[in-house]
Amino acid sequence: MGFVKTFNEIMANTRSTADFYDAEMLTIFWETKPEIVARLLPAPLKPAAMPIAMAFVAWYPATNFDVTYHESALFVRVTYNGEEGSYCLAMPVTNDMAMAGGREIYGYPKKMADIHFKRTGEAVHGWTERRGIRFMEVKARLTGRCNDEELKKVLDAMYNADGSMKAVAFNFKGFPAPEGGAFDYNPRLVRQETLFKPKERTFGEAEIILKDSAYDPWSEVEVVRMLGAMYTRGDNSMLGGKVVAELDLMQFAPYAFLKWDMK
Repeated sequence: MGFVKTFNEIMANTRSTADFYDAEMLTIFWETKPEIVARLLPAPLKPAAMPIAMAFVAWYPATNFDVTYHESALFVRVTYNGEEGSYCLAMPVTNDMAMAGGREIYGYPKKMADIHFKRTGEAVHGWTERRGIRFMEVKARLTGRCNDEELKKVLDAMYNADGSMKAVAFNFKGFPAPEGGAFDYNPRLVRQETLFKPKERTFGEAEIILKDSAYDPWSEVEVVRMLGAMYTRGDNSMLGGKVVAELDLMQFAPYAFLKWDMK
């Protein structure tokens, strides 16, 4: 093993999926304002029928790529070519390899952060902090009830008979050119699926606290009505992604800085 890899070494580290074992996740769902979602979306993404946002905080104790870490994320629901999915606005992590892989392969807007996740009985608590600001904090009590009971029906309908569920995410992949002032190539829209196979899935009543941060502006996604939370523990597999569109770089430029700290 060294800086230069043999073909056998490369093949031994090639994986068709990124797998997470006994992953714990708390996902919070809320209704925001439709004009907020519309303002945040680059074309060709369009807002979903309902202006739904969601955030999660997670602990990954074992993976098939030899990394354990915490992660959190912020999404809004969108459509592309008639298919509904989630557009990722932010995905802080606590491991540099997890950050590099998600950003460079799929375009996830990852940054390094301090993240806390803990379950104690029915209570689940998590937060994300960067640059001294705890800009996201979530709390849930796993009572089996949601703030809005309709959420349970919607989420249950997304799961298959075997208890699994595939989630579609849309991200934009683009990197600045070394000459500055532009991109290396036209930014690309990536569609990527993750397969969730929970061993435990419990609903809860939730709250989320979003604090203003110039570098992590999660508070832009205003909470109009809290819908509830879902806790899961199980095995997740990130499946391969696919480039489904290319964008005009000047039209995309205002949306291009999710991965970098800019005021």
